[in-house]
Amino acid sequence: MAVTAQMVKELREKTGAGMMDCKKALTATDGDMDKAIDFLREKGIAKAANKADRIAAEGLTSVVTEGNEAVILEVNSETDFVAKNEAFQALVQELAAHLLKNKPATVEEASAQTMENGATVADHINASIAKIGEKLSLRRFAIVTKTDNDAFGAYLHMGGRISVLTVLEGTTDEASAKDVSMHIAALRPKYVSRDQVSAEEVEHERQVLTQQALNEGKPENIVAKMVEGRLGKYFEDVCLLDQTFVKNPDQKVRQFVESKGATVREFVRYEVGEGIEKKEDNFAEEVMNQVNKK
Repeated sequence: MAVTAQMVKELREKTGAGMMDCKKALTATDGDMDKAIDFLREKGIAKAANKADRIAAEGLTSVVTEGNEAVILEVNSETDFVAKNEAFQALVQELAAHLLKNKPATVEEASAQTMENGATVADHINASIAKIGEKLSLRRFAIVTKTDNDAFGAYLHMGGRISVLTVLEGTTDEASAKDVSMHIAALRPKYVSRDQVSAEEVEHERQVLTQQALNEGKPENIVAKMVEGRLGKYFEDVCLLDQTFVKNPDQKVRQFVESKGATVREFVRYEVGEGIEKKEDNFAEEVMNQVNKK
């Protein structure tokens, strides 16, 4: 029986195995889908299939710089335990090296690219899933460039649970750039400066603050002035340059950067699992389920 691309796609979706492995399995079993699944299971290649519906919200972030190019990425696992696994850590670095060299635009594009070992990124990750025994995924990445007159600030916190990559323009002082990244890791700004905050977001915040002031019973004639003052505090919360510098409470980040003759061009901050809805497991129920299976 001829093996079609649709059959390969179906088998891959059912097992999580690589395309070439799926084609070989279907060829070896004369196109029998069930036998092909067994074929892959017997070889340990379909180990990822049973994990497809699990949530991978742990893992590692990392930053790798090379000359005027850098990559920041997040690779997820199911448990923090696996994040400490040397094989998983090696996978993160392998993916970082590939991304930095090949510069894909999206995770989907990256997944289809071929690595130096001849496997696609997707297949390489699936091979690691079979080896490590947990669902793993390349969640996101950003590739950043600079000039010879700029500095990268690369910072990893808590063993890679948080990574920050900052670009300072106008200085080659990497230590200062790293200090800014340390600050970003701690205070979690969303923007570099106020001009990056959309008019819609500012207006929404103004309306919320106005209603808060009115609910507090403040006279309407002073509410507008109060709101503008509170908006300033909001900008301090979300804008890097308006924040008090963690290494010197007498300075704003803007003042620190300006003292170095620099400006902050951009930053990227990744924290493992942020924005992923994690499943709350009932441990007692899980134990009973295991007992009942025996």
